[in-house]
Amino acid sequence: MNSGDTAWVLVSAGLVLFMTPGLAIFYGGMVRSKNVLSIMMQSFVCIGVVTLIWATFGFSLSFGPDLSHGLIGNLHYIGLSNTSGGVAGFKGLHVDGNTVMIFQMMFAIITAALLSGAAADRMKFSSFLIFIVIWVILVYIPLAHWVFSPTGWLAKKGVLDFAGGTVVEINSGFSSLALAIALKRRKNWPDEAMMPHSVPLSLLGAGILWFGWFGFNAGSALGANSVAVHAFVNTQLAAAMGLLGWMISEWIRENAPTTLGAASGAVAGMVAITPCAGFIGPMPSLLVGLLAGVLCSLAVRLKFKYRFDDSLDVLGVHGVGGLTGMVLLGLFATISVNAGGANGLFYGGGLHFFSVEILAAVVTVVFSFVVTMIIAKVIDATIGLRVPDDVESQGLDIRIHSERAYSQ
Repeated sequence: MNSGDTAWVLVSAGLVLFMTPGLAIFYGGMVRSKNVLSIMMQSFVCIGVVTLIWATFGFSLSFGPDLSHGLIGNLHYIGLSNTSGGVAGFKGLHVDGNTVMIFQMMFAIITAALLSGAAADRMKFSSFLIFIVIWVILVYIPLAHWVFSPTGWLAKKGVLDFAGGTVVEINSGFSSLALAIALKRRKNWPDEAMMPHSVPLSLLGAGILWFGWFGFNAGSALGANSVAVHAFVNTQLAAAMGLLGWMISEWIRENAPTTLGAASGAVAGMVAITPCAGFIGPMPSLLVGLLAGVLCSLAVRLKFKYRFDDSLDVLGVHGVGGLTGMVLLGLFATISVNAGGANGLFYGGGLHFFSVEILAAVVTVVFSFVVTMIIAKVIDATIGLRVPDDVESQGLDIRIHSERAYSQ
């Protein structure tokens, strides 16, 4: 173990964990005041639920030695046994298995928490808990093995995904689409305007996400090295350009650059740079962020056209942003930034690498959407997904949690 590498990855793990309460604040400001605590609780409870799953068997199934054809890991690390050494398939690391485990745990937590954005204002808390447990086991863990583990079948095909464009972003986006469709629309949506109750709160949450994302991306180098520096720089550049891209696009379309749009644009830029951060140069990162800001600002409007109630735009920001990043990674990757990476199409890499990036994106879209839809439909057919109409009308905070966010 190298003390500097270990310290950086542990600090990064803390930064990624801080993103989950940041997400709770970001989402909390976007809902109506009667549902603030409900949406925050759904994010916060993921810290407890996913930690338990990850520590007992989730890490082992995701990163354990391959059990069968790159589909799932075995139980070598069950109960965090055998984690004092290296991690299966990783080469050249100077951190131990526990360091990788705790860092990756935080990824699983925030990915699960992102799904609450599709379920805002109308999902039973008990159903959400059951859904998250099953979803982490059947959707997140297999994808993490396929892409993040060197022994996964997509990783062995040469797929690059530095910090989770597929496993975190596309996965959460298209899983959220499935959950939103299964839940059906909120009462009176979209006819009734359901405005954010506190944009300043959302802006604070976006700032926390921005801060934590440096750990999310630069920490994925799993060491304090030049790749981590590139990832850190690229994250800032893409976030800034995502902010500007969304703002300018909105300004042109709506004649009003909104604060919430600027915050969402910064998040979109960081989403898109996530798979690319340690594989591309700084100037392409500016383009990644700009395109993500513009494309995601357009994508969030699709829910009104097709009438699916993805309440807090997880598909538009994370799904579309993740797809944008994976496509552009296939174009702009270069081994001059990361010798362990590849050259993209614009750097003489040919079509093979570009095609495997597209393959990973398509596989993630189909797998996450289909399996999540099945999970949601089964839960809906048994215990039900939605709260009763009177609970939805009065608000989930007081009826489910017996609390109010604000005194009246």
